Amino acid sequence: MDAYMQSRILIGTTLAFHIIYATVGVGIPVMMLIAEWIGIRKNDPHYTLMARRWARGYTVTVAVGVVTGTIVGFMLSLLYPGFMRLAGQMISLPLFMETFAFFFEAIFLGIYLYTWDRFKKPITHFLLIIPVVIGSSASAFFITTVNAFMNSPAGFRLENGEVVDVNPIQAMFNPATPSAVFHVLTSAYMTSAFVLASIAAWFILRGKRNDYYKKALRLTMVWGLIFSFATSIAGDVSGKFLAKYQPEKLAAAEWHFETKSHAELIFGGVLDPETQEVKWAIKIPNALSILAGNSPDTVVIGLNDFPKDELPPLFVHYLFDAMVAIGSFLTALSAAYLVIMKWKKSWEWSKFFLVLIVWAGPLSMLAIEFGWIYAEIGRQPWIVRGFMKVIEATTTSTEVGEVMAMFFSLYAILGIVSTIVLIRIAKKVTVEGEAEKQGIALLKEGE
Repeated sequence: MDAYMQSRILIGTTLAFHIIYATVGVGIPVMMLIAEWIGIRKNDPHYTLMARRWARGYTVTVAVGVVTGTIVGFMLSLLYPGFMRLAGQMISLPLFMETFAFFFEAIFLGIYLYTWDRFKKPITHFLLIIPVVIGSSASAFFITTVNAFMNSPAGFRLENGEVVDVNPIQAMFNPATPSAVFHVLTSAYMTSAFVLASIAAWFILRGKRNDYYKKALRLTMVWGLIFSFATSIAGDVSGKFLAKYQPEKLAAAEWHFETKSHAELIFGGVLDPETQEVKWAIKIPNALSILAGNSPDTVVIGLNDFPKDELPPLFVHYLFDAMVAIGSFLTALSAAYLVIMKWKKSWEWSKFFLVLIVWAGPLSMLAIEFGWIYAEIGRQPWIVRGFMKVIEATTTSTEVGEVMAMFFSLYAILGIVSTIVLIRIAKKVTVEGEAEKQGIALLKEGE
């Protein structure tokens, strides 16, 4: 295996591991803010206890996310020196600002964690979570602009192979930034809501049928639905961006070969690359044209209009389909829960329904993984679209294999240790124990 493939495997694994911690690191503070605010508004200590408990798990994910995020920056320089030579001047500003945003978040997180019960007015403590939310979301914003730049480079010119007229602000606010940031933030919030809902449903299935977990499940599922709708809107915005700025990426996701209007959206199926025929797929007439431009008359550019050596691999179709399918399932599940919560409360503790919610957490994280893999693989063969291909940016070092083994071992250790720590926190500091310590009553089902 050459350095090119080893580098792709290593950076891909690094991003896949990092995105787990980065996603909950962005979304959990928002859920903490919502829970603590409701606790204050309703004078309900159960919601305040939720925020308190979620904060403990959040600190673990932040710690691992910082480590893996630092590694991602290191990998760009180590594995793709050609990319850094071309793009370093443009992406240095958002990379610096991302670090500043994390410092801002970390400072207030420390104050937030160590000032529980220290203020006479609970609202004072609540105000401390706001900078944490701003910092975590700002961190995601700045790092996403780097990825957006790779998809839609702006803010510079190439003159005789040299980068000139560098404008870092224009590079950061490139055409891909609005849709990319919108999608990243909403999907992180949605995933975090479903991860927390999954945990609550798990404990309820194990017999913890008290009002704390019932309120936690209701809160997370309702906000899961809200963020699901927001993510759907973000997906629509992203589709329109792709149709205009990266038509080959959208066409690969939908196995769309001929440029035409009234283009159909293809879900699933098997492709014959020789005949370009798709079998056993669900085909929705006009849907791709509507996604691309809100009208069946919208012309969608097909793959046949691009050079073959500039086309992304067509298996990204399955990644795109999996992401959309999971997102649709989560939206339907949370909508069904809302209906049950309002009109069929006797089903709320249904084992079947609770099992589905338990699966919602892992599936939402899987959708994040599928989405990011599609985002990166769908840009191939480019590392900076239209300017530099991945093969041109990759290191020629013969020692990538040794580095790969070292970092794979690190990720295994971080993953195992962080999981063990989170489980031990949950077992050692129980809801019942904390509630008793703080004098909070926990009513069981039927009481």
